Amino acid sequence: MKRVIAIADRAAAVSLKLLVALNVLFFLSFLVVLLLAGRAHAEASACGGTDMLSALEKSDPATFKKVEAEADAVPNSKGLLWKLEKPGQRPSYLFGTMHMTDTRVTTLTAAAQKAYDGADTIVIETTDALDKAKMMAALASEPGLMMFTDNTTLSSLLSPQDADVLNKGLDARGIPHLTVAKMKPWILSAMVALPACEVARQAGGAPVLDVKLASEAKASGKDVEGLETAADQLRAMASLPLAFHMKSLVETMRLGDKVNDVNETMIVLYQRGEIGMFWPLFKALLPGADNDPAGYAAFEETMITSRNKVMAEHAGPILAKGNVFIAVGALHLPGPDGLVEDFRKAGYIVTAVD
Repeated sequence: MKRVIAIADRAAAVSLKLLVALNVLFFLSFLVVLLLAGRAHAEASACGGTDMLSALEKSDPATFKKVEAEADAVPNSKGLLWKLEKPGQRPSYLFGTMHMTDTRVTTLTAAAQKAYDGADTIVIETTDALDKAKMMAALASEPGLMMFTDNTTLSSLLSPQDADVLNKGLDARGIPHLTVAKMKPWILSAMVALPACEVARQAGGAPVLDVKLASEAKASGKDVEGLETAADQLRAMASLPLAFHMKSLVETMRLGDKVNDVNETMIVLYQRGEIGMFWPLFKALLPGADNDPAGYAAFEETMITSRNKVMAEHAGPILAKGNVFIAVGALHLPGPDGLVEDFRKAGYIVTAVD
């Protein structure tokens, strides 16, 4: 529990949001691995990390029960695999992913594997990450999504104290300051939020779950479709206030290797299908989570709700063909504005399978 308290003493909700955003934006984690590939091979260490959920259950049962109750109140909070049915169409499936290579994530349950194997079409968030040349061309057309194109640098946006935190954090991770001085803060935040072992696995060729599903589908002759572009995903991040991103970057640096605890806890919750528990748990463990309701609302609207609407709209014509397996980040599924509810509003009978 001391490790959990140490995180709570130093972390803030805005940093947590960026950590979780890595599992909301499939493309961002893929891009980070390309940027860190050289460093990753030298850091192929064990992830480690403490499951904060189990620690909380043992140390503070009352708070644990409160977290459970809050999660249970979230619509469609449990389950990764959902069946989509509409008269006149063959059934399709909606599946929540986590954009990581950990085998606890990439090994499908029997029910999910059966649905995936039987589908004619596999849909992921964006297919841009499957074609590096296409991806880099798209990014080159909008350089402002990744880099400052004027005289701005990261340090110029920080106080001397926060700049020192940034530089020390970069030193600890073996990232030269000058190589990232012009990088947009959301890219750098992502670079320091992924565990070194995860970066190393991806750089070594291990696919995140979404890529694994899409690549194997292509190899077996299935159709593979995307719901967004890489630029769409980065534009969503870029639309949030720059001050939000800069604060997030500094706080993520302060977390250091304790981001492993957050990632480990997210994997445990994912395995259990307890997607609705992500926010209630971290809000209970990390201070300041309720201090910025407007900021959180903007984050949720931009990164999840608005994109859910676009995904549901783009999925419509694909689903009309029937027998489709849609795999998107699990955090898009639950809640009153989640994809499960969005597909119900579109006329589908949506039933939890697994």
